[in-house]
Amino acid sequence: MAIARILGTICLGLALAVAATFARLFLKARDRHRAAEAANRAQTERLCAEIAAHRETEAALAKAKETAEAANAAKTRYLVAVSHEIRSPLNAIYGYAQLLERGDSIPPREAGGVIRRSAEHLTNLVEGLLDISRVESGVLQVRQELVRLPALLDQVVEMFRVQASAKGLSLDYVVEGRLPAYVRTDEKRLRQILINLLSNAIKYTETGGATLTVRYRSQSAAIEVRDTGPGIPPEDLERIFEPFERGREPDTVMQPGIGLGLAITRVLARILGGEVTVTSELGKGSSFLLRLLLPEPIEAPAGAAAYRRVTGYQGAQKTILVIDDSPAQTTVVNHLLRPLGFSVFEASGGTAGLALAEHCSPDLVLLDIQMPGTSGWDVAEQLRARFGAGLRIVMVSANAHEFHAGRDGRRAHDAFLTKPVDLDALLDMIARQLGLDWIVEDAEAAAAPPRPPMALPESAAPYLDALRRFMKLGHVRGIETTLVTLEREVPESADLVARLRPQLEAFDLRGLARTLDDVA
Repeated sequence: MAIARILGTICLGLALAVAATFARLFLKARDRHRAAEAANRAQTERLCAEIAAHRETEAALAKAKETAEAANAAKTRYLVAVSHEIRSPLNAIYGYAQLLERGDSIPPREAGGVIRRSAEHLTNLVEGLLDISRVESGVLQVRQELVRLPALLDQVVEMFRVQASAKGLSLDYVVEGRLPAYVRTDEKRLRQILINLLSNAIKYTETGGATLTVRYRSQSAAIEVRDTGPGIPPEDLERIFEPFERGREPDTVMQPGIGLGLAITRVLARILGGEVTVTSELGKGSSFLLRLLLPEPIEAPAGAAAYRRVTGYQGAQKTILVIDDSPAQTTVVNHLLRPLGFSVFEASGGTAGLALAEHCSPDLVLLDIQMPGTSGWDVAEQLRARFGAGLRIVMVSANAHEFHAGRDGRRAHDAFLTKPVDLDALLDMIARQLGLDWIVEDAEAAAAPPRPPMALPESAAPYLDALRRFMKLGHVRGIETTLVTLEREVPESADLVARLRPQLEAFDLRGLARTLDDVA
């Protein structure tokens, strides 16, 4: 009996041991299974993540490809457009230059006007491209200067009246409320914004016209340019502000231009602290609204200075050294400065310029950057080391990307002018650098003495009224037709018509109005 109990106890122990062993083995197997499942899940998640990453990469690559293709298409459109934009004024310059060389009987004033306007068009085109680059590199400078706001607006509107009239369009100018005589802003940038907006309004409008409306309140201006053009699709309202983009409508795409005007306009408006927005309705027209802070000075300058021509300067004679490898540039500077009383010396390179500076001891040096041999920057440093801070050095160069304002303690030069140089800007720079007081004459004083009033019979009165009406509207064709009729119907008006026709051909509507005022 005792043996049986002992054997039962042993069997039970063995059974429990076996059961425990199996339990441990089962638990280990379960843990391994769970670990394997976790590893499988982790591996699956990694694979899913890799697949998602590949899909994102493929989507990014596809988007980058689309962007690159769009950029390439925009570049192609830009190259075609800019080629046309450049060739048109170049053709005018080239043609008139050949006529002058041949000694044709073309009036020099007419040739000079065409060449100057064509050169200004090319300059504006290049400046537009440079403005985009300057904004991206943070080099664009904004001036705060006193600006005659009413005069600026009048000038811009008058600039486009003839263009609008040539297309049979109206151009209205409306001032709602009071306009200050002077405001503080960057005149060049504000003028560029207004020109871009009005130019587009007239360019894309075939019937009707455009209206410039100005409202001023609480030191800020709201300037609206509204047209009766084809309108802009809703999906293009923001797209037209992108560089090289002008909308998708066929009539819009066929218009001349490179698609930089509105892009530059919005950038400049934001730099000046304002904003440009657009609303449009297809088939009815568009409205561009410029909102801009234009603070009015507490005290306006005493009297409005009329246009004045510089004839000289006060004080001792100043010596200016021009170092430039372009004979055309040195010739222009010579013709500008010598009649004003400056002593001008020329050098075609850096080495010759340094030697000449030792001889003439200049008060100011106009220095090009890119010349054969020594760079303009190196020449400036050597001039500064030789003559000290008393010598004023102005860099005058077409290398706008190398722009450095100067006078910052780290540069050898004092100022920078970008080619092509506006001669008035050059004179202004020289006056600032040398502290000059110009001797000037008023344009009215220099003008020829006024002619006595012209007496015409009463039969000429209706035609004179029509001329004045067309002149206010800027209707060039109406003026031309009325002059022909006046000369035919009133023979006594031959002298008046002879005076008015050259003014009309030069689109000098203000001069035409003054001549009409002389008629008794």
